[in-house]
Amino acid sequence: MRELRTLEKRVAHFNELQTAVDDAELEAELFREGDSDELSVANAYKNALAALEEVEFRSTLNKPEDALYCILEINAGAGGTEACDWTQMLGRMYKMWADKNDYKISELYRQEGDAAGYKSIGYEIIGENAYGMLRGENGIHRLVRVSPFNSQGKRMTSFSSVFVHPMVDDTIEININPADLDWDTFRSSGAGGQHVNKTESAVRCRHLPSGIVVECQQERSQHLNREKAIKMLKSKLYEQELERQLEAKDKVEATKKKNEWGSQIRSYVLDDRRVKDHRTGYQTSQTDMVLNGDLTPFLKAYLMNETVGAENESE
Repeated sequence: MRELRTLEKRVAHFNELQTAVDDAELEAELFREGDSDELSVANAYKNALAALEEVEFRSTLNKPEDALYCILEINAGAGGTEACDWTQMLGRMYKMWADKNDYKISELYRQEGDAAGYKSIGYEIIGENAYGMLRGENGIHRLVRVSPFNSQGKRMTSFSSVFVHPMVDDTIEININPADLDWDTFRSSGAGGQHVNKTESAVRCRHLPSGIVVECQQERSQHLNREKAIKMLKSKLYEQELERQLEAKDKVEATKKKNEWGSQIRSYVLDDRRVKDHRTGYQTSQTDMVLNGDLTPFLKAYLMNETVGAENESE
């Protein structure tokens, strides 16, 4: 049913494009006959161009894994308390983007900062092409602002890393030997009532062959958290296999650099009112809108730039 809905949307986008092109051709014909004006022709052309760009953008989501849901993880880097606060701001930004674009987002875990914000936080994002839309967010995000945590009011720079993993579904079979798993239990942090705070319902799992560690404190039940942790582990193992199959491991790892100067994929400079993606060159002065979830232009720019780069390499 999910595949059917995806195909129906693709057909709908194509039909919208066809209608917009037909309308533009009709307006041009009417203009030549003196029954329309330049403004009407220009508007019809603008609508057709927007429909074409939308179809072109949707065509970039053509990898099998793009259709999967995803797990998004954010970790504070260099910057201390400021970086923890930045991690919380990024979490809010992605949450607002998900809400605005009809994705279901739920918190998997979080580790509170010593003074403010989060040292790390993880989300599960469910919706059409969730991984395809967000895979370009892998990398270091740099914040520059006058810090509220600096008593001298100095301009501070901090970093957080974002990792996006495709979340495997029932169509993908990944076998994990229970003997390869090392489990820990602990009490969940944050809000959740007495049950969460007094029982060891949260779990942490280490996959011994790969060294991958996942944790989950989303559910009140340890059993449910174990199930979710296994799903997270399978997602990370699947991503590793994708990297091998697509021979793209070096490219992916290049975006996951050290959490400090010179590694960022995007800079958010609040006092200069500028957010710039260093890979595509796309930037905007609407910093508040971006931090309130208006991320789609950046996501589209990355995917379109990636497609153009791949076409150039093939030529």
